Amino acid sequence: RQPAAAQVQAARAMSGYKPIGQHRPTAENNDETVFDFTDENYARVEYVLGKYPENYKQSGIIPLLDLAQRQNGGWLPVAAMDKVASICGIDPMRVYEVATFYTMFNREPVGKYFIQLCGTTPCMVCGSEEIKKTIEEHTGCKEGTTSADGLWTLREVECLGACANAPMIQLNDDYYECLTPETTIALLDACKAGKKPPMGAWGSLPMNGQVSCEGPLGKTCNTEAPPGPGFGMRPDSELQGTVDPASVKEHMGY
Repeated sequence: RQPAAAQVQAARAMSGYKPIGQHRPTAENNDETVFDFTDENYARVEYVLGKYPENYKQSGIIPLLDLAQRQNGGWLPVAAMDKVASICGIDPMRVYEVATFYTMFNREPVGKYFIQLCGTTPCMVCGSEEIKKTIEEHTGCKEGTTSADGLWTLREVECLGACANAPMIQLNDDYYECLTPETTIALLDACKAGKKPPMGAWGSLPMNGQVSCEGPLGKTCNTEAPPGPGFGMRPDSELQGTVDPASVKEHMGY
């Protein structure tokens, strides 16, 4: 019989990025750090808050944090969270709770190109580990870290919802799908040259030339315009009540 240690197979390495929940002051994020929205973004703040009743300003925490993060180069200092709390008229801790719960908010600086690599099952079985290795070797940026030149941040994340086009990454706001090591290198080189490929007509870019998630034969179904409202529904004349409610109660033992 084999010893227990010999029966354990090597497991796939999980993400090396494990952010702590508490704040640790740094040179770029401390009590002296100042943040305020630009005039243009204050107009967006008013638009966001205008969607909610005056006594429910806290409903705007998530969109305001996203706005602050975009203004601040992709990450949120404590000063930005405090500003959102002040605008919403709530205790800062309420904002800290949101910012530390959702992984879409970065509480430390990220690179110009923030790469989120999907490592969940469909992408993993289609080669995400090879894509991760390719990115690490080509950029010199290990998973869970930011490169020394500030150009790249690489993190492995859970499902990004593009399973049909696995493996894929989210690069900043954009989805690049159907990746191979070769197309991944081409994408990284284009970004480094300041020529990030634009998105396709359907909001993503499969790197194998296909359109959205169409197969190699192209679009093979749903080729006609969808039917209008009411399709497949019975006409109102067939929906008139024909059963005496009293008899229903009798049969049900009421």
